[in-house]
Amino acid sequence: MNATPETTVSDWLRRAASTLDSQLEAQLLLGHVLGRERAWLIAHGEERLDDPCQSKANALLERRQVGEPIAYLLGEREFWSRPFRVTPEVLIPRPETELIVEKALALDLPENARVLDLGTGSGCIGLTLAAERPGWQVTATDISQAALAIARQNSEDLDVGPVELLSGCWFEPLEGRRFDLIVSNPPYVAAGDIHLGKGDVRFEPESALVAGPDGLDDLRHIVDGTAAHLNPGGWLMVEIGHDQGPAGGTLLKSAGFENISILSDGAGNDRVATGQRNDGA
Repeated sequence: MNATPETTVSDWLRRAASTLDSQLEAQLLLGHVLGRERAWLIAHGEERLDDPCQSKANALLERRQVGEPIAYLLGEREFWSRPFRVTPEVLIPRPETELIVEKALALDLPENARVLDLGTGSGCIGLTLAAERPGWQVTATDISQAALAIARQNSEDLDVGPVELLSGCWFEPLEGRRFDLIVSNPPYVAAGDIHLGKGDVRFEPESALVAGPDGLDDLRHIVDGTAAHLNPGGWLMVEIGHDQGPAGGTLLKSAGFENISILSDGAGNDRVATGQRNDGA
């Protein structure tokens, strides 16, 4: 799309929507450039777009055409009704992951429960829990310094109160510490999975997606590590792949967990494996 002085908001949106086959994405891209809500774009369709705005909008459109995720182009994604900053250094928060938050908030935990978010990424799970339960003492870890920087910025932007952000691989920076609830959205895609070459995941960090030949390496590590870090009676909630329910359940059972459940997402796919640590463990 070449920039022309006569281009209006409606002109650009019409052309972009045709190119992307999505009116919504066209509105999101132009709204981001102009700093305007979608309602404003609709009400001000005859507004002229100057050359700098057109150039910025066209550049975003070209990047979207080659498949770059809309969340990375906009620099944010909504999760649990809050805007989270995202960059290509972190996974894009997805609606399915909200299932962990929903189930965690339904637990009968102490008002000052100690909660651990492993591999926090953008911080969407841990920060949301801290925002919804201000009394909970939330700690989050990530091996990626870039991810921790984004989580820290999200914590400041959302003003969720003190959340401890620690650098390290899974339980590495937590020697001797125990928690009432451990949550995680770890890598769970098998190496070589055909889905790695499709859609948004082509642009997401592979280290946050792939977990060995069967996609279960990190889940095994997390389940094994809970023995030293989960209080008796405490809960583990981990996101899993769409067909990993049986394997996830077996891992939890072998580790001595009770009250094991495999929760399905809105599409009916396996999504979260949960279990409670035996009081006598």
